[in-house]
Amino acid sequence: MLELYQFELSQFSEKVRLILDYKGLAYRKIEVVPGMGQLELFRLSGQRQVPVLKDGNTVIADSTAIALYLDKTYPDRPIIPTNPQQKANCLLLEQWADRSIGGEGRSILLEGLKNSNLRTSILPTGTPDVLKNLVGSIPKEAIDILGLGLGLTPDAIKASKAEMHRSLESICMLLSQNSGAYLTGDTPTLADLTVAGLSLVLKIPEGPYLDIPFNLKGKGVPGFADNPDYDLFFTWRDKLYADFRKPHVPNINNNSGAAPATPTTIAID
Repeated sequence: MLELYQFELSQFSEKVRLILDYKGLAYRKIEVVPGMGQLELFRLSGQRQVPVLKDGNTVIADSTAIALYLDKTYPDRPIIPTNPQQKANCLLLEQWADRSIGGEGRSILLEGLKNSNLRTSILPTGTPDVLKNLVGSIPKEAIDILGLGLGLTPDAIKASKAEMHRSLESICMLLSQNSGAYLTGDTPTLADLTVAGLSLVLKIPEGPYLDIPFNLKGKGVPGFADNPDYDLFFTWRDKLYADFRKPHVPNINNNSGAAPATPTTIAID
């Protein structure tokens, strides 16, 4: 079975999960708990970032590399068009979304992390209570200092928000021209699945797709999730989820020998 090393609320992990579900591929989620160095993931893939996909002896890091590998290795329900113009548009949109919606979304999320409940809720399943308590007790001022250390000054966050507004407005224009169907053709492509998955940090889908506290579902970043100008976008995104994203199934004890549906924690030194 395919194994996905991930964080449950990682937007790039969600991009890959949406691709896997669209293709109808069975996979096991392995939740990477934050820790010193994340040595297990580094030993596996040579780097410390999720998502990482393991297929037998093959290990692939980076969401785009994973998407290309899956489409080549499991060609049913292709996500990259064969038509040259549609293929070019798809790959350009995917690359743009990674940088714009993906990159700017991380910056915008920093402000939300000033809420202690949100900080502890987004920690991966299996995070020790002592670490949860430590993260929850971090004062807002420390989050600001952390942001400054990452170059996320108030002006930088303001610029990220402006860029995100432009991105969503552009996607809404594309959808309105395509009657709200798909971005580059008559079927979903890597572009659609990327844009939809990366929007996770803007507004969490309300459906039963993620192993997260119930009170987080449907919540999002003020000014985006509750902005009526983006109703078309989130309606489109939620329909894509309803059509293709598989629901999260809680782990239950059985004798079937099947792999557990809930994330499996790996040891991090």
